[in-house]
Amino acid sequence: MQNVYTVGQINSYIKNMFVQDFLLQELSVKGEVSNCKYHSSGHIYFTLKDEKGTISCVMFAGNRSGLAFRMSEGMQVVVRGSIDVYVRDGRYQMYARSITRDGAGALYERFERLKQDLLERGMFAPEYKKPIPEYVRTVGVVTAPTGAAVRDIINIATRRNPYVQIILYPAIVQGDAAVASIVEGIHALEAKQVDVMIVGRGGGSIEDLWAFNEEAVAQAVFDCSVPVISAVGHETDTTIIDYVADLRAPTPSAAAELAVCDIFLLLSRLEGIKLSLNRQIQGRIRYERTRLTAAQAKLKMNSPAGKIREKRTTAVNLEERITAAMKNQITGKRHRLAIYIEKLKGLSPLDKLNQGYSYVSDRTGKTVTDINRVEVGDRLQIYVKNGRMEAEVTGRYPKEFESA
Repeated sequence: MQNVYTVGQINSYIKNMFVQDFLLQELSVKGEVSNCKYHSSGHIYFTLKDEKGTISCVMFAGNRSGLAFRMSEGMQVVVRGSIDVYVRDGRYQMYARSITRDGAGALYERFERLKQDLLERGMFAPEYKKPIPEYVRTVGVVTAPTGAAVRDIINIATRRNPYVQIILYPAIVQGDAAVASIVEGIHALEAKQVDVMIVGRGGGSIEDLWAFNEEAVAQAVFDCSVPVISAVGHETDTTIIDYVADLRAPTPSAAAELAVCDIFLLLSRLEGIKLSLNRQIQGRIRYERTRLTAAQAKLKMNSPAGKIREKRTTAVNLEERITAAMKNQITGKRHRLAIYIEKLKGLSPLDKLNQGYSYVSDRTGKTVTDINRVEVGDRLQIYVKNGRMEAEVTGRYPKEFESA
């Protein structure tokens, strides 16, 4: 009678066949990722497919430490691991222990590993970045002698500043000899003591640009004493030296603009500054002249000569006041004198004589005012307005006689 097996027995038997096949225990399979799911447990479930078939895959959380990128739909990868049967579901799947990107993906993994290594060594640290000089006289360029990159750099640098000197080191930028050529070019231009250096090339695939992802080139850029601007590929391209260089330019054309100042814009700015300075200087001169005039006036007022003039003016004013006061006093005194004169005139004997009166005195010159002071026969002196007369007293007559 034919043996009858359970489903579990059959699945276990098939699983045992897979386990005994050494090829299936350690193999690498490449294909396109689809149905990729990152589980909350840390496991990754995905399907690997090509134009002829598909295979289910799983990477357990314990194996994810070696995965340097996040898988996405359509990504070409190489999965290394084993193929085994999941007994419960009765289906086989691949258990991934490591996953790398296929072709460019492998280079990308190398890129990420070197980037992480250089980051840990501090070569990307901002404190090591040298400032790009604002005004340069010589620009060193490490790139291929032919191609759009060098033409763009020369055209833009010359347009921005026709006086700048461009020193080109014709480097090999692709292939096996590229790394040594680029490193030699950096050292040669550093020895020339250029003001700034542009290292780069035009766009291309990751394989074409790979020389700028090598550690030797990164170390040469890091060690260079001249400020280095990286200018590799297009704006979307990123290389290791972009992180190590002192400044990254998205394109060679942009590198020329960053390295060389626009001299015409600079001259325009200088002209504006010149006009502003002239206005400020003229304003300051006017201000200082005003201050000088005020100081001169103050000095003139406070100088010894000024003090003397001031005192002289004061003396003249006082003299005028004294003269006026003296004149007023003299006028007053003269007025009073005139009054006194008039008064004296009224009391003056001579004035009385002029009015018809006479003055009588005895021989001794004493005024005779009383008849009792003379005797008959005494000689008297009689004064009139125009002279003197002598008379002799012949008689004395009392006042009553005169009244009669």
